[in-house]
This record gives sequence, structure tokens and C-alpha cells, in this order.
Amino acid sequence: MAGSGRRPEHRGPPELFYDEAEARKYTQNSRVVEIQSQMSERAVELLGLPEDRPCLLLDVGCGSGLSGDYISEEGHYWIGMDISPAMLDVAVEREVEGDLLLADVGHGIPFRPGTFDGCISISAVQWLCNADKKSHSPPKRLYRFFSTLYTALARGSRAVLQLYPENSEQLELITAQAMRAGFTGGMVVDYPNSAKAKKFFLCLFVGTSGTLPKGLGTEYANEEPHQAKFTNERTRFRNVKGKSVKKSRDWILEKKERRRRQGKEVRADTKYTGRKRRPHF
Repeated sequence: MAGSGRRPEHRGPPELFYDEAEARKYTQNSRVVEIQSQMSERAVELLGLPEDRPCLLLDVGCGSGLSGDYISEEGHYWIGMDISPAMLDVAVEREVEGDLLLADVGHGIPFRPGTFDGCISISAVQWLCNADKKSHSPPKRLYRFFSTLYTALARGSRAVLQLYPENSEQLELITAQAMRAGFTGGMVVDYPNSAKAKKFFLCLFVGTSGTLPKGLGTEYANEEPHQAKFTNERTRFRNVKGKSVKKSRDWILEKKERRRRQGKEVRADTKYTGRKRRPHF
């Protein structure tokens, strides 16, 4: 799950794609290093870390440690997780300052509650949307990742995950599982009108609903679509008198759609959905 400074063009699992040759070529590419550093700087900025003390951060999909280099330069400590042995071997050779862990984050974050002051991830989370094995269920792997990440982060902290979604459905799946795991927050999009500079950052809050940062380059754009917010509060349907209309057609359709986003099997919507049944005698 090595981070990337470019949109992935391949479909295979990261632990196979990033073999020894690819890992070295990736780390020696000056353009990749520059872009990786820029995105890492932006992710750490969005974390909103305190300025008066060093913090311990988790780097998900740390790869060869390019993001960790920036974290270390800022005076913080970090632990990196990656699924590619070749990438981690390069990180060891580079003598990065962080601790490294070979692991598949789709199996969860194996740290004690409240261990980290924040988490960043550069171009890695979208890998969890791939079903590289028959046993892989993207919704389940995403939920396992987000639920254990939520536990591993200190209350009041943030996770900032830069990603390359393939489509809107993939983006919705990722955000739905993050919300289901307890996170609040939303998507921050930098330079939304630029085909090359556009970047997606999923900014997540733990235990508090913070103010979602503004995306860069949105001064002359309609910012609402580029800052999709969500909370852990369910939508409530009410009638004109303010009373709950639970079990109404709208309420049922909303619940079914929410379950679909969670990857669960749901019956198709029909003209009979939400229609009251006749009483039985």
C-alpha cells in the first residue's frame, strides 16, 4: 500500500506491483519525491497539530518513507505501516527516522487506544477498494481500517488521507465507512478546477466535529461541492408539525440507501416500498 506521487495506473495489489525494482525506481524519481513532499506537507498542515510540542503520527501506506521524511523535518515522531516488503526495505536502507511495520491495513490498525496524535496517508486508502483476493470485501476492509484507526487515535485528533478515487461511487464508499466507524469531517479538495493539480484530502475528526478546512484554489469556485461534510448524526425525517415520521417511505428509502453504502444486500426499491400493509384479522 505504498504511497504514490501520481495517480495509479495499475490494478494489481500493491505488495506485488511494488517489487524491489519498482520500489527503487519510485524512490529515485525526483518528480515523485517532490509531489510526495508537497502532499505530505499539505496533509500535516490539515492535521492542525499543536505548535508547542512534538507529536506521534501514524503514516498509513508509508512506502519508502518519503512522507516520513517531512514529518521528521517538522520535529514530529512517526510509525509507518505498509504492505510492500520491497518498499519497507528501501525505507530501511534510507535510514528513515520512523519505526516501520509490515502490515495490511485492511486487517486493522494494531495499536493501543489513543496511541497517535494524528494520522496521514498519501495515495494509499483507495487500494482498500480493490478486491485482490476472493476473500476481500472492500466495505468490510474499509470499515475494519477506519474503526481500528478511530480507536488508535487520541480524542480530538485528526486523520488526513490523501487519495485518488476512481469514481464518485468509490469516494462515497470510503466516506460512508469512515462515518460508520464514528468519524466526522469531510472531503477537502484542493484546486478543484485544475485537471493536474486537483487533490482529494479526506479530513476526519475523532470525538469532536471540528471546522472543515478550506481547499486551496477555491477562492473563485463554488466551495460547497468541494467540501462535502458529514457527521455521525443520522438524517431525521419529520412532518410539518415536527413529529417523527419513522417508517415513512422517505425514511425507509434513506435507510436502504445507507445500508447499500455500507455494502449490505438490500431489496430493490419498488412502488410498494413503504406502503402500509392491510391489517390481519
